Amino acid sequence: MKVKATLKNLRMSPRKVRLVTDSIIGMDANVALVQLQHVVKKTSGVLEKLLLSALANAENNFGLDKDNMFVSSILVGEGARLKRWLPRAQGRATLILKRTCHIKLEIEERVEGKNKKSKQQLEKERAKREAEKAKILEEDAKKLEKEEKEQQAAEKTTVEKTPVKKAELKKEKDIVKTGQDSGFLKKVFQRKSV
Repeated sequence: MKVKATLKNLRMSPRKVRLVTDSIIGMDANVALVQLQHVVKKTSGVLEKLLLSALANAENNFGLDKDNMFVSSILVGEGARLKRWLPRAQGRATLILKRTCHIKLEIEERVEGKNKKSKQQLEKERAKREAEKAKILEEDAKKLEKEEKEQQAAEKTTVEKTPVKKAELKKEKDIVKTGQDSGFLKKVFQRKSV
């Protein structure tokens, strides 16, 4: 069975993309992933992501075994071209084409139907994954509640430990009212004598 994955409007020249795609056609999916990880080209990361997407489509939508898949074909077509201008001598301007491309990747099974899962098995796995996610979310919520309670308790103890004396409050109010203070503030805000 053929499984497809597409990528549209990649801001890269199709000619540069084909350098990498031609090297992985016909390879097993796992070998192609390793090949893409070691190729020193900008497009290798994008193609690796696209291949992983195709493998996920095969595994989750059709129940196919990803170890049984190989890259059957990759089509790299030209997308829209962005037209820009570059000023040149004597008032001229030259055209710059910023090319884009569309990539269509197809993977197939080596041995037809090997380790294929039925729809019931896929549904069971999905339900199991959803239950695990729900369990993890509940645990996280409990942890957050516990941390908030601990933080509130810590705030209460710090407030209780540092009582403010009434004499200090009265002194601060007097300073605000009169605007005079003996000490640092007086020296900072003192004007120059004329």
